[in-house]
Amino acid sequence: MESERLKTVFVIDDEEHIRSAIEQLFELQGFEVTAFSEASQLLEQLSDTWAGIVISDINMPKVDGHQLMEKIKVIDLAIPTILLTGFGDISMAVQAMRNGAYDFIEKPFNNDDLVDTVNRALENRSLVLENRKLKKEIEAHCLPGPRILGNSANIVQMRNILNQVMDAPADILIDGETGTGKELVARYLHDHSVRRESNFVALNCGAIPEHIIESELFGAEQGAYTGADKKRIGKFEYANGGTLFLDEIESTPMALQIKLLRVLEERKIVRLGGNEGIELDVRVIAATKVDLLELCEEGLFRKDLYYRLNLVKVDIPPLRERIEDVPLLFLHFARIASARYKKELIPLSQEHKAQLLSYEWPGNVRELRNLAERYILLGESAAFNFKENTRASLMNNGMGLTKRVEFFEKFLIEEALANNEGCIKDTMEELKLARKTLYDKMKKYELERTTYQ
Repeated sequence: MESERLKTVFVIDDEEHIRSAIEQLFELQGFEVTAFSEASQLLEQLSDTWAGIVISDINMPKVDGHQLMEKIKVIDLAIPTILLTGFGDISMAVQAMRNGAYDFIEKPFNNDDLVDTVNRALENRSLVLENRKLKKEIEAHCLPGPRILGNSANIVQMRNILNQVMDAPADILIDGETGTGKELVARYLHDHSVRRESNFVALNCGAIPEHIIESELFGAEQGAYTGADKKRIGKFEYANGGTLFLDEIESTPMALQIKLLRVLEERKIVRLGGNEGIELDVRVIAATKVDLLELCEEGLFRKDLYYRLNLVKVDIPPLRERIEDVPLLFLHFARIASARYKKELIPLSQEHKAQLLSYEWPGNVRELRNLAERYILLGESAAFNFKENTRASLMNNGMGLTKRVEFFEKFLIEEALANNEGCIKDTMEELKLARKTLYDKMKKYELERTTYQ
């Protein structure tokens, strides 16, 4: 748990009996303590995300406390260092305080004073890390472009993968059912990447007739074919410097797949009717709703193109596998529709809230968005008219009482956070919960208030 992780103390002293005494003192108080005799060993364990504090003797033979503190500051200025001082070291300790030490304790120390100082230092460290995290979240929240909402484990994992490959030059294959938001994911990658200032170009390969798709992609010189009365810039060239999104890649004709493979490998195109190669700096994001490998086995898709596209694969989970995200997504879409149509957003009844969670969502996020818009436009009774394809039997058979209680508890907390736009005070009042209880439950379900602002 977070509270346990934040009670981490590193102790360094060249005198073994003092190390042992401090280690025993804090272990009895429930702290996680590690003792060191060498500064190098301690420094290897530190990072700017480390959540603990350091207690160091100031007078040590190889690296004294002052020198150690300077090395710690290189790793992270905000790691609190508490210095233990002998009688003759007080002037040095005062100087160390001026240089950034958190505090100093004289030997022989009072156990209660040391524990109190350590608790304050840990609270300080916790606040620093929390503020850094909030700052990053606010920065991400304020960035232009789409957001991928949800707190379920598989959507969090997907976001982590996207963030890891955001600025990498690798092409990407997105796999997801109809309505899961494949273009949203592609736009998220583009709009939050170093390519955001250049064009994002989307082409649905399944919607372009076979006889013109080649010119759509590669462009054409004047006179290249009947009706080509002027030079045409293709999608690849128009997306140069940015991102080309090829949806329904499985629909591309076999002959075109060969040319696509060559472009991906050489990063160069030649317009139809032309001879000059045009260098490309473009990221290609392909998307499919079918099993491409299965198509390869059937001879309907080239294996070499599949493996070239499959360098980085992103699987978008269907909505039925992230059902806990449905309330948040519904509210998000309803708010957008409310603003667009200038109609009031009226809270859902408990019956229909439960129905959101019991439905299978065969149309995925697109179906949910359409429902939210109908709800705003037509009202609750007209919008919620689906009765079949529910998850009720699945929940009854697949979830025990404890899991079902947790499931609905998380839903109610998410709903309250959304109703109050992430305000903890108002959420506490709505749910009649103490602040600590609310924070503990939010931590348990990995909920962040900034998601709902």
